[in-house]
Amino acid sequence: MLEGGGMRGVFTSGVLDAFMKCELYFPYVVAVSAGACNGLSYMSRQPRRARFSNIDMLRKYGYISLKHLLVKGSIFDPNILYERFPAEIVPFDYETYSHNPALFEMVTTNCLTGEAEYLSEKHDKRRLTAIAKASSSLPYVAQITMVDGVPMLDGGIVDSIPVLRATSQGYPFNVVVMTRNKGFRSTEHDINIPSFIYSEYPLLREALSHRVEAYNAQLEMVECMERWGEIVVIRPQWKMEVGRTCSDVEKLERLYEEGLQEGLKFCKDMGIIT
Repeated sequence: MLEGGGMRGVFTSGVLDAFMKCELYFPYVVAVSAGACNGLSYMSRQPRRARFSNIDMLRKYGYISLKHLLVKGSIFDPNILYERFPAEIVPFDYETYSHNPALFEMVTTNCLTGEAEYLSEKHDKRRLTAIAKASSSLPYVAQITMVDGVPMLDGGIVDSIPVLRATSQGYPFNVVVMTRNKGFRSTEHDINIPSFIYSEYPLLREALSHRVEAYNAQLEMVECMERWGEIVVIRPQWKMEVGRTCSDVEKLERLYEEGLQEGLKFCKDMGIIT
């Protein structure tokens, strides 16, 4: 299970690169937001591809900026990330992905119902891209993405850590990759979202109004399940210095390397490598 977290997802890309180096693959992966984007390269067996998109491409193209938000409706340049990157910069291996027998689900939030949806796609390239884009479409700073004619936003609005989804699919013991330190709780305050924001989607506004409460409850649940031995959690150990829209390449490099080392440590602890 792969948590989101915007650019904190470079930690996840490091963990997944370690898994691929050790040839550790799972029969089921469920991922949210940045976790979904990183998870795609894991499912297509393309080591360092996610790292390249998170760090090298950011250095070269500067795809995070307020200018993109004003001109293109998203703080992350959608043309670079969802069109040029998978098609030409580092082409996505659709063939390997489509033949991967594992189930890969990406979490989105249905703007009409205000509920999480868990979507998968193995054959339709456009739909696959739309799902990944929707799962990563942060509220307020990204445009709503249409999937199957339904307006969707970031899955983290409702289900940031979909452990219960994994267990409901018949996987009682799970490996959870987090992008926050142990003990973290959001200190933000939930507010009632004004009616002029997402005016067409009252149930989305309701979900956004309880987002912090829901996230903190999930963090508490994860730590309880970890204590009970029901899940294994891989998370950053160093103090987190990367924000959701961080563009400091040096900080991102350090977080990626930490993820890589934590992933290798997990593989060693599990006896996959010596």
